[in-house]
Amino acid sequence: MAHQGLGDFEQMVLLAILQLRGEVYGVPIVDEIERRTGRSVSRAAVYVALRRLEEKGLVSSWMSEPTAERGGKPRRCVRVEPRGLQLLRESRAALDRMWRGLDPRLEGVR
Repeated sequence: MAHQGLGDFEQMVLLAILQLRGEVYGVPIVDEIERRTGRSVSRAAVYVALRRLEEKGLVSSWMSEPTAERGGKPRRCVRVEPRGLQLLRESRAALDRMWRGLDPRLEGVR
């Protein structure tokens, strides 16, 4: 089976979900990524990534109870599945292996 890696943005979305508590949905994920990275993130990009992650079985989603603030409409909430956690750990380990030994050599490099 081919290795199913995670892109940088997919990793950020998964990590944002894990950082948040309660019912996690698109808008707080956008806010968390922007707050932690300092970069602007479009809602559409997050929703596309969530759909892709769900198709891969890395997150699951469900509809919340309707909320008054949304005019009685529910939100699509998400959670990271065990396979998503496993791939995050594998991605981090791979990057750690790639960085090992480089810090001293990068000093003074422009």
